[in-house]
Amino acid sequence: MAGLVLAIDQGTTSSRAIVFDTAMKPIGTGQQEFTQHFPASGWVEHDPDEIWESVVATCKTALKKAKSTAADVSAIGITNQRETVVIWEKATGKPIHNAIVWQDRRTAPLCQKLRKQGLEPLFSRKTGLLLDPYFSGTKIAWILDKVKGARRRTEKGELLAGTIDSFLIWRLTGGKVHATDATNASRTLVYNIRTNEWDAELLKILRIPAAMLPEVKDCADDFGVTDKKLFGAEIPILGVAGDQQAATIGQACFEPGMMKSTYGTGCFALLNTGADMVRSKNRLLTTIAYRLNGETTYALEGSIFVAGAAVQWLRDGIGVIGKAEHSGVLAAKADDTQNVYLVPAFVGLGAPHWDAEARGAIFGLTRNSGPAEFARAALESVAYQTRDLLDAMRKDWKGGSKQTVLRVDGGMVASDWTMQRLADILDAPVDRPTILETTALGAAWLAGSRAGVWPKAKAFAKSWALDHRFKPQMDETVRAAKLKGWRNAVKRTLS
Repeated sequence: MAGLVLAIDQGTTSSRAIVFDTAMKPIGTGQQEFTQHFPASGWVEHDPDEIWESVVATCKTALKKAKSTAADVSAIGITNQRETVVIWEKATGKPIHNAIVWQDRRTAPLCQKLRKQGLEPLFSRKTGLLLDPYFSGTKIAWILDKVKGARRRTEKGELLAGTIDSFLIWRLTGGKVHATDATNASRTLVYNIRTNEWDAELLKILRIPAAMLPEVKDCADDFGVTDKKLFGAEIPILGVAGDQQAATIGQACFEPGMMKSTYGTGCFALLNTGADMVRSKNRLLTTIAYRLNGETTYALEGSIFVAGAAVQWLRDGIGVIGKAEHSGVLAAKADDTQNVYLVPAFVGLGAPHWDAEARGAIFGLTRNSGPAEFARAALESVAYQTRDLLDAMRKDWKGGSKQTVLRVDGGMVASDWTMQRLADILDAPVDRPTILETTALGAAWLAGSRAGVWPKAKAFAKSWALDHRFKPQMDETVRAAKLKGWRNAVKRTLS
């Protein structure tokens, strides 16, 4: 059983752990949901201790189901919800406040203040990001400002800050290692992605002491070993990447021009641009795809806030389906003569619009519109939003051809109807892999390759296996008319 790899996948609603064997196949899984806290409108928090307990429990469950022990595990890889932050006591590891989640909007006033001061171009030039509450830096500043005595304690060196991966590494190593990787650091608003270091000028603006932040390492690197008391033996932590970057790695998108899109609650599309740090002129994000052996690979990223959440709305909000998997079957029954559009701006619109004030709307309803038309409009909205991202990426990056192949993962990709419509709207092939656990697989590959028990990048890429390729079948005239209708609907929805 030696040579196993344990992947920790710490997500927004649950923690999971998967044990992979030497053939890179999952042989044991544990999963545990944890509490979502909503202390005020637009605020989202997690209890860091509950997250920690869920991680330890799921690791033990996965090892038990794999009929293995910690002594059989060569390495741990960690992937995590990227922009969620924790501040904790250096002496005890105890958090001083709940984790503030990436979805949280409480720092919108601070972001607006910084924009009014004309600082967004500075932040964007150095970090590749926009001034939005989505990112970590303003969350750290908020905790330091609002928790009594926090700034004084920080000045005395008593507090540490980091994203969820850093908090887990600190706890797993018994407080011996305070580290993160380049992908998580690149989502903080205070990390210079060109120089690969915490940026003193941006830290000063947000009043965040550099000393409380973690050391930034490569994605495949030495992050210490687990405390023997946790699992019965020490296990090296050798891989870390934020969830969307881990999925990019798990999809083996190692070559410039390769693109992956993950369809969960929202949708996150990343286009590998290689060593070329592309400055978006279409309000996409420039981010670090991964950093290996000291070499940084960049990506353009587009974030869609509502993808699978639109299907949840069909089920829970208006009750037109009983189960999420029924949406594609119902959509296939829709009347083709009706052009119903859902713009799912339930929490605003993400890239490339970044309109936090936009709200959801439906256009084109007739007396004959019913559940099937609603289902089709919801699923098509995901395809249209992805097309908007792809068009923006093609405008920003001239290094790619128009024949982009999109590799997909996430819960929505199980629907053949949805994936076919996605290919039709994109006018590009959509590839669904045989292994859909791409986020955990990416973290596992980072750790396994570093440990020498998994192949290097080129050989790993060859192991990627196709389940089904969806090819465009829609007539160009029909596609053009549909896209024109969608763009009109979005225009009428923007605030």
